[in-house]
Amino acid sequence: MGCWAIGGHFWSGDIPVGYSGSDDDESIRTIHASWDAGVRVFDTSAVYGAGHSETILGRALSGRADAIIVSKFGHSIDPVTRQMTGPRFDPEYIRRSVHGSLERLNRSCIDVMLLHLNELSVIEGGPVFDTLEALKAAGKIRSYGWSTDFPERVRAFASRAGFSTVQHSMNVFFDAPAMCNTAESYNLVQLIRSPLGMGVLSGKFSDGRVIPSNDVRSADRDWQGYFTDGRPRADLVAQMDAIRDLLTLGGRTLAQGALCWLLARGPNVLPIPGAKNARQAVENAGALEYGPLSPTVMAYIEQILQRPPEGEPRAR
Repeated sequence: MGCWAIGGHFWSGDIPVGYSGSDDDESIRTIHASWDAGVRVFDTSAVYGAGHSETILGRALSGRADAIIVSKFGHSIDPVTRQMTGPRFDPEYIRRSVHGSLERLNRSCIDVMLLHLNELSVIEGGPVFDTLEALKAAGKIRSYGWSTDFPERVRAFASRAGFSTVQHSMNVFFDAPAMCNTAESYNLVQLIRSPLGMGVLSGKFSDGRVIPSNDVRSADRDWQGYFTDGRPRADLVAQMDAIRDLLTLGGRTLAQGALCWLLARGPNVLPIPGAKNARQAVENAGALEYGPLSPTVMAYIEQILQRPPEGEPRAR
């Protein structure tokens, strides 16, 4: 379960970078519904809601020692104004950030800690991963990795013993073969961001609804890419409609089909769909009951979509 949405509002200047419509009590019910449906991996970040996502997750998972927690660091934030205040990745900041995450999550150790700066250079990354290795040795984290869409950055550090995970964007609309090949060559777990295209692949926007202005999806930013003026991009909706029958084979919902497409991409591919209510959580987890799409269906989807070349890596 991805836990960006349950963090609520936070901002970069006057640009919203959180999701609208979160409710703390409903968020806890959602986490519990995910757990009851078999979900054990929960992805969050210190920046989501200025730490609020971690706090809610810590409350909801109290006493569940077998929950696997993934968190992230790198974006400093003012918890009072919920304003992002710029990237930070110096060793002292990293140690303080991990300590703060441990307190909010009510944990003595975090399973996976990810660098949350997509485009940080390899040179700047060296001291970051040295610090994470020291935190692993101290028992504060079990392993680490990078949330990035740049394969060459992953290759620079993936051979380190504690480097277990890469988080990157991938979904029916955007395949990521270069990153998948990199991850497979180093046997890394792939945590998939935006597995439902920030909600487009749920199909719920077909009724014409518009994203509220205080929601991250209302901002037309290059890395967001799924919405324009608060509505799903027309070309993406057309692609989704063209393969709808294939994604929903066997009784799957549209969202489940999109998640099953990802499950078919490899055994180490782990989608992390967000959810803001228990119904969404149960629907997402239900994809596991159907399992990966078949090779034949996957091939038909590629023929219909006629994907362009992947192109040069960029932040997504």
